Amino acid sequence: MTSSSPARRISIAAFVSAALLAGTTVPAHAQFRNEIAHNPAACRAGRGPAVYVTIDGVKQNGGTLRVQLYRGIKADWLERGRWVNRIQLPARAGRMQVCMPVPIAGTYAIAVRHDINGNGRTDLRTDGGGMSNNPSINIFNLGRPSYTRTAFPVAAGEVKPITIEMKYM
Repeated sequence: MTSSSPARRISIAAFVSAALLAGTTVPAHAQFRNEIAHNPAACRAGRGPAVYVTIDGVKQNGGTLRVQLYRGIKADWLERGRWVNRIQLPARAGRMQVCMPVPIAGTYAIAVRHDINGNGRTDLRTDGGGMSNNPSINIFNLGRPSYTRTAFPVAAGEVKPITIEMKYM
């Protein structure tokens, strides 16, 4: 038995890696939990795919606004650690706009939370939230809207505009 050359082993490993990645819808390196900075330039024409999110009804200045992008599938929607990208920024009362890049064209959903006191936890009596497509939320049973009610498509190269209405108790 002879050993293969280092160059041959590397090329075989590269081929296997490429074959494995070809079957995924989102590149492995961009799969989950990417904390990114807000970059409005990513939503200029021709820079997509991205989602230009207008967030209406932010209750007050202060605290943190957290915008999270999920793949628009049942297995990921609102599941802990299954968000693709997260942008956090200081909240300002009224209307805010955030540019959320998406890794590739596909179906996505967005959740927004206003952590009013900035403690990193959801305080149901004070914090606010909203979701793409603005589904109605029953605050008494705290049920999650289905991913089918919040998902939307983003085409290759597209900068998709959406508006999310914030809701507070």
